[in-house]
Amino acid sequence: MILFVRDLTVIDFSYLCAKRGMLGESYIVDVELHGGLDQTSMVLDFAKVKKVIKQAIDQLVDHKLAVPALSAALSMDSSAELQRLNFQSARGRISMAAPAQAIVAIAAEEINEHSVTAFLQQQIAPLLPDNVQQLVFTLRPEVSNSFYYHYSHGLKKHDGNCQRIAHGHRSTIQIYTDGMLAPRLNKYWCERWQDIYLGSTEDVCAPAELQYLSAGAGDYCFRYQAAQGWFELTMPAAHCEIVACDTTVECLADYIAAELKQLDNTKQYKVVAYEGVGKGAIAVS
Repeated sequence: MILFVRDLTVIDFSYLCAKRGMLGESYIVDVELHGGLDQTSMVLDFAKVKKVIKQAIDQLVDHKLAVPALSAALSMDSSAELQRLNFQSARGRISMAAPAQAIVAIAAEEINEHSVTAFLQQQIAPLLPDNVQQLVFTLRPEVSNSFYYHYSHGLKKHDGNCQRIAHGHRSTIQIYTDGMLAPRLNKYWCERWQDIYLGSTEDVCAPAELQYLSAGAGDYCFRYQAAQGWFELTMPAAHCEIVACDTTVECLADYIAAELKQLDNTKQYKVVAYEGVGKGAIAVS
C-alpha cells in the first residue's frame, strides 16, 4: 500500500554551489509512504504525516544554509559558540559564522534536489513506525510561466528562523505598467537579482568590525545580533545588492516599485513580489 501527500510543505533555504555561489531555493515537497496497514487500518494517520514529517523537514533544512560536506571547496570549523565556514566558488569566496542551527551539512559533493532528497529520507525514515517500509520524497520547484529569481537574505528582527543570515527563496515576480504586464521589466529584475544576496544597509560593517571572519578585497561584510545568536557573513560585492531597508518581501516589493517610479514617474507600477511559493506582497507606485 502507498500513502501519498502532495504539497506537504515548502522548503525555503539557501545553498552553496561551486559555480553559482550562494543561491536561494524553494522546493515543494511531496511524500509517499510504502508499507502495510497498522492496527487502525492505515499506513500512517495523515495528521501524523504532517506533524512528524513536516516538523522534521522544518528542523533539518528549512530556513538554513545547506553546504556540501564532501566538496573540496568547503572548509568548516566549529567552536562552542559558532560554526564557521569558507567556501570557494567561481564567483569568489563566501564566509559565514553562525549558530549551528543555521547550517545543515549534507554528505554530498553538490547540493541539489537529489542530495537533499537522499538526506531527508535518511534522517526521517527512522522516525516512522515499523509498518512503513519505504519513505519517498519528491522535491520540485514551482511550475511557473512567469519570471523568477533566486535570492538569499537574513532578517535579524524576525522572531523565527527568518533571522538566519543566509536563507532564501526561488521567487516569481510580476510587474505591471499602467495595468499591463511588463515582460521587459520582469526580465530585467530577474536578471538583476539572479542568485543575489540582498543585504540591508544597517547590517553592513567594515572588515575590522568582524569578530570571527576575515574579508577579502572587494567583499561586503555583514554582521548582526539576533535572538538565535551572533551572525557574520562576507560575500563578493558582485554577488550582492545593498538596499536601504529591511529585506522582507513587503520592503522588497516597495523598493522595486520606487526604483521604477524614479525611472519614469508618468506611469503607474504594480509589483507583485513572491517570497517562495504562494505568498508575497504587492506594492503600487
